[in-house]
Amino acid sequence: MVDHFGWTELIYGHLTARVPGEKPHFLINPFGLNYDEVTASNLVKIDLDGNNVGESPYPVNYAGFVIHSAVHMAHVARHKVVMHTHTRAGMAICALKDGLLPISMVSTAFHGKLSYHDYEGPSLDLDERGRLLANLGDNQAMMLRNHGILTTGRSVPEAFLRLYRLERACQIQVDAAAAGTLNIMGGNLAAKSGADMDRFSEMESAVGIGDLEFAALIRKLDKVDTGWRH
Repeated sequence: MVDHFGWTELIYGHLTARVPGEKPHFLINPFGLNYDEVTASNLVKIDLDGNNVGESPYPVNYAGFVIHSAVHMAHVARHKVVMHTHTRAGMAICALKDGLLPISMVSTAFHGKLSYHDYEGPSLDLDERGRLLANLGDNQAMMLRNHGILTTGRSVPEAFLRLYRLERACQIQVDAAAAGTLNIMGGNLAAKSGADMDRFSEMESAVGIGDLEFAALIRKLDKVDTGWRH
């Protein structure tokens, strides 16, 4: 679906999911493959030290390991899935000093719940993990300044829906800024809208946040090609 929506940057960007069980292992997309080449069977299972502990022959993007292992080490229940992309709109908003602004309903979903992490390079140093975690705090969405966007979730559907909304908020801001003067909501209105978005998500909680949207997207994907399942 990341490929379907055009959220790819060649072979870069990382998607990870915690593997059930006591050992801290997670699956990551294989480095070197296009997103439309990634399937269930070629995902790479690694540990928190970046070691391949599965059967996939593919390598792992080291920067992806650094960023994702940091998040997976914290609050396992909240961060079972981590998604990080380098989209054009996402990187554009990450390059703005003011970051994401409350100019749309979807952007208010992140009002007061969006973290920022200053750019330190392409995340190749393990000691950055502590600062990533400190900056993420209790949130499940973060702008990596001058880099890209990141979301987490308790499930794949939840993390994906959060990524979709953050990406859409970035796209709207880029489009609106190009068209004219931004109509920025006041803090009280943005907070109310954000709270209402939370209420809407809570209404979905009986089936799981993002489950309805994700199931609909899976049906759409299967109409195109079911090869990703194998």
